[in-house]
Amino acid sequence: MLLDAQSGRVLEALNEGAALPPASTLKALTALYALDRLGPAHRWTTRLLGTGTVGGGTLNGDLILLGGGDPTLSADGLGDLAAALAARGVKRISGRFLVSGAALPHVDRIDPEQPEYVGYNPTLSGMILNHNRVYCEWRRAGQGWSFAMDARAERFVPAVSMASVRAVNRDAPLFAYAQGDGMDRWTVSAAALGNGGSRWLPVRQPELYAGDVFRTLARAQGITLPAPTVTTAAPGGTALAQVSSDGLIPVMRDCLKYSTNITAEAVGIASSGASSLPASAARMADWARGRYGIGARLVDHSGLGGSARMAAADMAQALLRGRGSGLPAMLREHGLRDAKGKQVQGSPVRVPAKTGTLNFASGLAGYIQPPGGREMVFAIFSADVDRRSALSRAEREQPSGGPQWTSRARGLQNALVARWVGRFA
Repeated sequence: MLLDAQSGRVLEALNEGAALPPASTLKALTALYALDRLGPAHRWTTRLLGTGTVGGGTLNGDLILLGGGDPTLSADGLGDLAAALAARGVKRISGRFLVSGAALPHVDRIDPEQPEYVGYNPTLSGMILNHNRVYCEWRRAGQGWSFAMDARAERFVPAVSMASVRAVNRDAPLFAYAQGDGMDRWTVSAAALGNGGSRWLPVRQPELYAGDVFRTLARAQGITLPAPTVTTAAPGGTALAQVSSDGLIPVMRDCLKYSTNITAEAVGIASSGASSLPASAARMADWARGRYGIGARLVDHSGLGGSARMAAADMAQALLRGRGSGLPAMLREHGLRDAKGKQVQGSPVRVPAKTGTLNFASGLAGYIQPPGGREMVFAIFSADVDRRSALSRAEREQPSGGPQWTSRARGLQNALVARWVGRFA
């Protein structure tokens, strides 16, 4: 669907009412939803609370790490919290070290149909650290491999003890997960390791992960803490320190640029206030129906779930009517591209847009902005739903023929945008 941005007139359309998986183009709709419900100045805050007084270097009570659902919190933020706690004179605590993620509902995996080991499908709660991923690195060591796990950020690289990996002799699956004794335990196919490598793995116990990392960073500040205990409540106490995210616009700009699934989900649930991801997705669909008059079947806010359905006509209509919200400036510059996906050098035409890619589903939606010419709004969805549905879970990370299919879909998108500029701009 291609629309004139000023009049809303349809310039070109083909099968525009076909309901297909929107993939990550859905994040653009989530951005519009959050701007409307939360406002552009919204921030998320992670707090340290104490239930007692500080005296002689001791916090006489519990220390609480209270997640606020900040999807951008990194180990650097926890390091700053540890430094602030040390600056208050705390060296030890007499009570428990509690971690709460109660600000958001616990979602074991964004999409249960995706492989459990892919880093873009982590567990969600109100305690989010490093997008709830842990960095795993391995090297050859004699006849086997040595593994290291950390929560690296820009300034801090704290080791992680609540997650472990070991190599086993099997062909598939590549990684397998087991939970127990406060640990995320992974096994990996030895045949896939080579001489060394690295990978981000999802975290399945985010509160324990954040507690483990904070305890390490606190130790570096001379603070001794007991092992973290997860609480499902949102306990109260005296504020000792806090760190806050940037405002919604830069948060969503990065989400749209890097297509970060957990950010879209955290922002979407914060916008809806729902108690589960399906309920939150349904509320966003209801909002889109009431706000823009469009129909969509949504299962999440990121587009990772392949059972979501949306028509190109509806996506284009949402982008058209949401154009004044500031969304175009938040989208990544796609630019004019040739059939091989390379940007056309020197073109003055801007194409702020959001891509979306799943196995055998691809989308591109956004705006075409020629200098001094006609601004346009577009959405392109392509999918082979039957081929996607036939994939086993093990095939979903790298399905046979998937990259070639995606390449053809993107070539079609680039050719359409270039033709539209030549014909209508």
